[in-house]
Amino acid sequence: MSNQTKKALFSAFIIFLVLFIDQISKYLVKANFYLGEELYIFSWFRLHFLENEGMAFGMSFFDKKYLTLFRIIASGLILWYLIHCIKKNESLLLLSCIALIFAGAFGNIIDCVFYGQTYGYAPLFYGKVVDMLYFPLIEGKFWSWIPYIGSENFIFFSPVFNIADSAICIGVALLLIFERRIFK
Repeated sequence: MSNQTKKALFSAFIIFLVLFIDQISKYLVKANFYLGEELYIFSWFRLHFLENEGMAFGMSFFDKKYLTLFRIIASGLILWYLIHCIKKNESLLLLSCIALIFAGAFGNIIDCVFYGQTYGYAPLFYGKVVDMLYFPLIEGKFWSWIPYIGSENFIFFSPVFNIADSAICIGVALLLIFERRIFK
């Protein structure tokens, strides 16, 4: 078996593993939780079922179908780059990063394209991304002397996300951390 074949199989394994864990976790949460339900695992880690209609943090700038089409095109370019890197016999570290980013992006595309139709609430391309991982690490109140926000409640790290989002973040973080080693 050639080195390129091994690297292609390694990349495919990462993509399959992330997609499998992502889709299973989303299905289990969607099938067993009601929207907004929260299960405390630890005080700093909860499963909190949300459906995200937009991009990161629920931001939405234009029609959902255009966002979904953009995600598909961007994922296609990431896949093209992954194949290009495999052909160039790039390092396993780079291939791992790109495979994680692609798998995460594709996992969220599956939600956007099919979940609305599958669960009967929207047509193709209008599905919502299932989010469930919530890490409110620090909860408290701002000091009263701080202008405008004094005595207001705050939560440090309040985003709710999923395995696909995690894979994207881990892939990008590894690229940034090991940038000099990856791109000599």
